Amino acid sequence: MKTSWRSASLAAGAVVVLALTTACGQDGGGTQPASQNVGATAAAGGYGGTGIGNGGTGIGNGAGAGAGAQATDQQGAAAAAAPAGKLGVSANAELGRVLTDADGRTLYRFDEDTAEPPKSNCEGECATAWPPVPADDASAGAGIDKNLLGEVTRADGTKQLTVGGWPAYRYAKDVAPGETKGQGVGGTWYALAPDGKKATLADLPGLSTRKDPELGEIVVDKNGMTVYRFMKDEAWPKPVSACTGACLENWPAVAPVEANDTKGVQKKGLMSFTRPDGTKQQTVNCWPIYTFSGDTAPGDTNGQGVGGTWFAVAPDGKPIGAPEKE
Repeated sequence: MKTSWRSASLAAGAVVVLALTTACGQDGGGTQPASQNVGATAAAGGYGGTGIGNGGTGIGNGAGAGAGAQATDQQGAAAAAAPAGKLGVSANAELGRVLTDADGRTLYRFDEDTAEPPKSNCEGECATAWPPVPADDASAGAGIDKNLLGEVTRADGTKQLTVGGWPAYRYAKDVAPGETKGQGVGGTWYALAPDGKKATLADLPGLSTRKDPELGEIVVDKNGMTVYRFMKDEAWPKPVSACTGACLENWPAVAPVEANDTKGVQKKGLMSFTRPDGTKQQTVNCWPIYTFSGDTAPGDTNGQGVGGTWFAVAPDGKPIGAPEKE
């Protein structure tokens, strides 16, 4: 699998890090101004709750949902409790072939689960936002290999559907057939492809670039999600992330990527560093990079300009649309 050779090559990245450390801190500021979605926010946490914040930028801007939103959530929750029935495959313009239940609702997988052996790590509030798909009566429709369907016993004793070993979920905020509001939430939730893998149109490198109609050439991760910089971070004399704690729930750190697993991204200053909690984070031109939980599908740029401190990353590591340094 592609994930395996990426993981196996991480050790070689240490040599690259040593060679590139002296290139850090050479960013001269922002690029040309671009349109900004300053008011964009995301659901806090990795499971799409109703709390709203902007990732620790010092500008909190939301709380509980209104009556209309609550009614929508209740509608979604009721549909989420229904049996899966005969599974189907829908064509999504951004994600390709997506697995659905008999009513056309998108099914998802969770990165913190395991497929070998199957195990669900979504309980409590998580399971309210992401209701497990019952294994009872689930069957394979056209385009689905019935041998990939299975079940796993959850902690409460109920049986949950698995696809290719991965426990399957619905998203309570998807209230209509074909909706994919759960895509990319928390950087851990993704629509299921019929084979149990993450639904995607293309097999992207760890980091690559794409042309955004408003922002120009921007960096995206292996899932096609927009990559961002935080203006309170540092790159010199070594990378330092100012996004910690609750901030990371809204702005997940991008994991290390090998230099040979990139396309179109400047190699100078392409390195990883160790965060205070011991985890590794990728940089572009030595600047720490992140994704945004408010981006729910490839192509989204909802994090652009949030709090006046978060900006999409150009191929050379500069923050697109950020104010020029004086």
